[in-house]
Parts: sequence; structure tokens; C-alpha cells
Amino acid sequence: MSHSETPASQPTTAIDERSVCTLRALAMDAVEAANSGHPGLPMGMADAAFVLWMEQLKMDPTAPEWPDRDRFVLSAGHGSMLLYGLLHLTGYDLRLDDLKAFRQWGSRTPGHPEFGHTVGVECTTGPLGQGISMAVGMALGEARLRTEYGQELVDHHTWVLAGDGCLMEGISNEAASLAGLWKLGRLNVMWDDNHITIDGDTALSFSEDVCARFAALGWGVQRVDGHDRAAVSEALKAARADESRPSLIACRTQIGRCSPNLEGSNATHGSPLGAAEVAATKTAMGLDPTQFFDVQQDVYARYRLRNGALAAQRAAWEQRVAAHPRGPALRTRLSPDLERVVGAITWPTQAAGTGLATRKGSNKVIQAIGQALPGLLGGSADLEGSNGTRIADSGHLSAEDLTPRNIHYGVREHAMAAIANGLAVHGGHTPFVGTFLVFHDYMRPAVRMSALMRQQVVYVYTHDSIFLGEDGPTHQPVETLQALRGVPNLLTLRPCDLAETAAAWRVALLHSEGPSALCLTRQNLPELSRDGDAMSAWEGVSRGGYILREAGGALKLVLIATGSEVPLALAARDLLEGRGVGTRVVSMPCCELFDVQEREYRRKVLPAGAAKLSIEAGVTRDWARYVGIDGASIGIDTFGASAPAHVLAEKLGFTPEHVAARAQELLVQ
Repeated sequence: MSHSETPASQPTTAIDERSVCTLRALAMDAVEAANSGHPGLPMGMADAAFVLWMEQLKMDPTAPEWPDRDRFVLSAGHGSMLLYGLLHLTGYDLRLDDLKAFRQWGSRTPGHPEFGHTVGVECTTGPLGQGISMAVGMALGEARLRTEYGQELVDHHTWVLAGDGCLMEGISNEAASLAGLWKLGRLNVMWDDNHITIDGDTALSFSEDVCARFAALGWGVQRVDGHDRAAVSEALKAARADESRPSLIACRTQIGRCSPNLEGSNATHGSPLGAAEVAATKTAMGLDPTQFFDVQQDVYARYRLRNGALAAQRAAWEQRVAAHPRGPALRTRLSPDLERVVGAITWPTQAAGTGLATRKGSNKVIQAIGQALPGLLGGSADLEGSNGTRIADSGHLSAEDLTPRNIHYGVREHAMAAIANGLAVHGGHTPFVGTFLVFHDYMRPAVRMSALMRQQVVYVYTHDSIFLGEDGPTHQPVETLQALRGVPNLLTLRPCDLAETAAAWRVALLHSEGPSALCLTRQNLPELSRDGDAMSAWEGVSRGGYILREAGGALKLVLIATGSEVPLALAARDLLEGRGVGTRVVSMPCCELFDVQEREYRRKVLPAGAAKLSIEAGVTRDWARYVGIDGASIGIDTFGASAPAHVLAEKLGFTPEHVAARAQELLVQ
């Protein structure tokens, strides 16, 4: 038996049928108890999922985080009870009582699968298209590690259950295109081809030939009756055997399978069947209609028939890793000590007064990190040169060679972010991706998933303001900084020079509980000098905001700025100090970090007795919490314009003279 083969068995057809029907019944009962949920998909895909889990899926319920396990992604996350039922029945730490608490406060069975919340859930799904796209990242992660460490140590597959909605969403096509380009032969997708969405038959809005589309993307394609378990079994074997390309298996199914009155109806998609129909369905399946959440012992035995052999397979892998010369390196790669890595990096510096765009400074930092962190893997949405994301001592990943550390994602921002999420949850990589800040809107759902799953993905956003100039308002992200700051668990960092840019990357590497967004300039900024008694850039950025330049005399005014507006604030301070106005400049590269500092520190940086003026080339709404009702903000509460950067600065009030004049108005109010 090769390392990728999973132990199989030959149980009787009768127990298989009852096991599948029990899986359907659990889904019906849980949705009925919650009076909420989606019974149709679990009922329709129970046959195909049963075959996958009983014959192909390599996992060990006693070691759910086994690195060499197969990944199963329920991309159609609304059918969560299918996954919860399978996890419970196969022996994961998910009790029958957890199924009974489906969709309830504090339960381990939320409405859609949540990574880190429920054992056995590989990624958070529900927003359609995200799961299949993250699975591309998981498959890429496995393929790269297998190429680097060998099949003795890395030898698993990625399996996906996707629905019609997943394949309608554009992100799935973006991701599938890349999977075909990279020939990710261990990525296998089961499509629940039931012809039903919430509104009705898919023909209402969907007429394309999905199989032909995937074939054109370079996928192997099969069509099967999703209720013919023997046919599904053969299709899964063929998909596993074909490692030259990813595989799509179109499983033609009936949503709400076995429901006497509702099978094939969109009524089963997102609503309970009702007590009478549940009873009728159980009767039709040969189950006792008076019993709820009923699992017979022989059904448990059937679902757990392979567990002993799978545990032995996992133990054999552990032994191979322990004995293999590259085993320790793989362990380190999968669980890097980022504190040690950060301490080993030679961080780049720049002479005070010299000019450098923070996007170019970020590229310098990426080179330094890449030397110390083998798992660093980056890419850009067709903007590599503009974003500064290339790791210079590496080539670009391709189907022929997966080892390079740079990825050409093409113009596919959304899939790029989702694939990075998949790389992160798979393990073994620290992914970063780049595009212009204004194009965050193309990838926002996937960035939100990074934050929801608390995954360490670094988003490198460049051309961060109106000062990219002539490209005009379509490319000037006036509202995007505040949109990013509204995402829980996401750190938004806008550094003002190379020192802060290096510190921002350092923060991102140490922020293992979520993603980070680095917002960087196109234009050169001066490297700032820091007073001998001033806080270092690293400590200042790690605190989110800090005193960059203190007032020369009695403090009367605090200028708060981020990124490219920090040098502007310093120039305005010089004017104000020359007029006898004691002015402090606070650099605020990360509001989220500043907000969690102790109150005494925040009061010290932004004291109550001084007037406050914020300066940022973006919308001003959320700055009120720092400047107070007596303060003011200089920003842009409209869209920008097409003009040279220096003209925009003058017309929109981003000049030292305008800042100083507005500040003095505050002092006489």
C-alpha cells in the first residue's frame, strides 16, 4: 500500500444503506430541532459523501490536526449538518448532544462550518465560492511541500464538496483557472449537481455547461449519478489516480433525497421539512419515525470500521518523520518559531532625509524576511513590479516547478486572497499577496475570511492614496483605509518611512492571530529622524501610535497623522513652532494596536488638554474618536481627481500652510 492509499473494507450493502439514511436523518432532526437550517444538501449528497469518507478520505479522528491528513472542504457550507454528521459518526470529538444543539448559542455546531470552532472543520465556509477557492491554496500547499520534502513525508489529497452556488460565484472560476494552470492533480471536487438554488431551478439564471468550462480550464471531468454509490466509488478512484490535473466529479443528485413530497424541490434548500415530512421520510427510508437523533451501534461500527487502520497509518507517518533526515525541518516548517525568525532578520535601514517609497521599502524588507523564513511565499495580481512583492532570489512558481516562492496570480484579486487563506490554514507557508489598495474591494470577502479564521495572511496594498495622481478617482482609495479598519481581527498598518515599514512587517509576522494589511505609498517619502529620547519605530508601531516629535515648548496642539501625511505633519509643526505654538506630532500607523494599549499610555500620547488635528488622505469620519468634538480632521470626504500629485495636494489642502492654518483655527475657537 502506498502512503496515499487509504484502507478500505467490504461491508454489506444493507448496512451501507442504513448508514446513509441515518446521516440524512441526523440532518433532518437537527434542522427540525433548530427550526432553521438546510436539510436538502445533506440529504442529496449523503450517498456520495459516504463513499468519499468510507473509501478515500485519509484522516484520524483521534488526531484531527495530523499534518498529512487529507483535507475535506465543505464549500457549500450551508449543508453543514452533512459535515457535522460525518464528524460525529466517524468518531471525532463531536457528540450527539452537539448535533442536538445545532445553530444554538455556544454550540459547537454553528449554522455554517467555522475553522477553529468545530473539530475537523478545515476552513470556514458559507460565503459561496470561498471554500473551493481556499482548497486550491490547500492543494498548492501540499504540492509545494511534497516537492520540497518528498512523498515519504507529505502525501495527501484535498477533497471538496461544492454546490451550484459555489460554481456560479466568479471567485471559483478564478481559482479553478489557476488550479488547472498549476496542474494540481491532488485537488478533487465533487459537485452537487442538483439543479436547484434558493429561488428554484438553476435554469432560472444558469445555463452554461459547467463540465465543458472546467475541461477548458485544464481539469479532468467525470459525470456520475450521485446516488449510485458504486459509480461514485469508481469516479473517486479515477480522480485519485489522475495526478496530472485537478478533477471535477459532477454528481447528479436530487436535493432532499428520500423525502416523499419534497425531493427535488427548492423548498428543502433552506427550511425545515416539517414534522410530518420528516416522519414520512424516515418511514420511506426504513427508519423509525418516532425516534430522533437515533444512531444504532452497527451504524457507528460501520462509520468507524477504518479508524484502526487509519490510526496505524498516522502512527507510521509519525515514525517516518521521526526517522527521516528532513523530518525535523518539516516540523519546523509546519510550526515556525516566528519570534526566533524575527530576531534573526537583518532589518534594512535608510539614512535620514533620503527618499524612498514605502512600497519599495517593503520590498527591501521582504528580501530580508525571505532569507530567514523559508515558508514565506508571495505573489501579486499582475502588479508585481508596482507592488514590490517579488522575492528576488527566487523564480516564479509553475506547473513544471512548484518550488519557487513567487506566484503570478494574474488579474484575479479575489481568488488570490482566498488561495492565500488556503495556504495559511494548510500550514507550512506564510503567504503574502499584493495589489493596489483600491482593488481591496475585489477581494474583500476573502480578506474578511482571513480575519474570521484568524489566519496569518499579509496583504500588501500599494498606491494607497490620492497621491498616485493622474490615474484619477477610480484608482484613489479614499474610503478604503477606514473600511479595512472596520474588520475585526485585521491589523491595518500605514507606515510613514522605511523604519516604520520594517516595523509593520515585524508586527505582521508576530501577529499570528489574524491577517495584516500594509498600506504603502507609490511616491517617495523622506526617511525620518527620531530624537534620541523618542520611542523607536519598532516600539511605536507595535503600540499603534506614538510621539514622533515632541512640542518645543508648552504643549498646545497635537497633530495625528499616518503614512505619507506624517512628513506633512512634521512640516506643519515647524511652521507652528515658529509661531510659538507648542506642537506634538503623533504617528498613528495602526489604530487597532493603539486602541488596545493601556489607558495611561493613550492619555499620554493624546492628552486631554491639547487641541487635536488628524491628517490622512482619506475619509475623516472615524477620526473623531481621537480628535474629540473640539478637534478637527483634514482628509478627503469626496472622491479624488485626475491631476499631478502636487496639484492634488494643493487643491485638497494637504500642504504645510493649510495644515498650520487649520490648526491655529482650533486654538482660537
